[in-house]
Amino acid sequence: MKLQRVIDRLAPPALAWRLGRAARERREMAGFGHLYRVFLATGDLCFDIGANLGNRTRCFRHLGCRVVALEPQAKCFAKLAKAFSGNPNVRLVHAAVGRQPGRATLHVSADHVLSTLSQEFIDGTTGSGRFAAARWDGAEEVEVTTLDRLIAEHGMPRFVKIDVEGYEAEVLGGLTSAVPAVSIEWTPELAENARACLRHLAELGEYEFNLSWGESMRFSRPQWRALESMLVVIDEFEGDTQLFGDIYARLKG
Repeated sequence: MKLQRVIDRLAPPALAWRLGRAARERREMAGFGHLYRVFLATGDLCFDIGANLGNRTRCFRHLGCRVVALEPQAKCFAKLAKAFSGNPNVRLVHAAVGRQPGRATLHVSADHVLSTLSQEFIDGTTGSGRFAAARWDGAEEVEVTTLDRLIAEHGMPRFVKIDVEGYEAEVLGGLTSAVPAVSIEWTPELAENARACLRHLAELGEYEFNLSWGESMRFSRPQWRALESMLVVIDEFEGDTQLFGDIYARLKG
């Protein structure tokens, strides 16, 4: 923090912003790298579903993993291509992921991290007040593939990260075999979306669950939870408009 204050005081604004961003990225690499090492080792394959600008893809590459990164937004995908094009360990796919292959309408927000295929996400988070000021004024017709198709083409991943703004259950609906580990974004207003994700995973295999609040980069409990215990947490915080996090699932044994 002291270094950041010195940078802010002495560097020109543009340079300070770049140096500050680099410092944030190093902290993110360290924090999420520590968390993801629970699931991943050098050389492992992982899927980044909803890659956006590639923050998690960078973390996975920092760990030495091979990454298949999917992003449907045209502008975000162009930035991903600029950042990772030519990297033999990153395969970029300009598509969304859903229950069935085909095409769908992406609701595009000026705040690109909020763009979504889920009208329920828009209604739920604006109605609750969480994103009351957000607007989804754009639309893009995007290709949709499935997790099953990605596995058939690229192989079984050790870890699948899913961050798709309320469309997580649709993504998992296109998966018919258990993968070793998964993370899904959890927005408490969309409690049924989270329940559907966990129940579908439980149908595929014997999973245990944990939670990471916000961007804390750590698990909420040292002990992993059974399905029913994780469902109780979802019930407890249903409708909360301040909290959010990621739910992690891994096959037992």
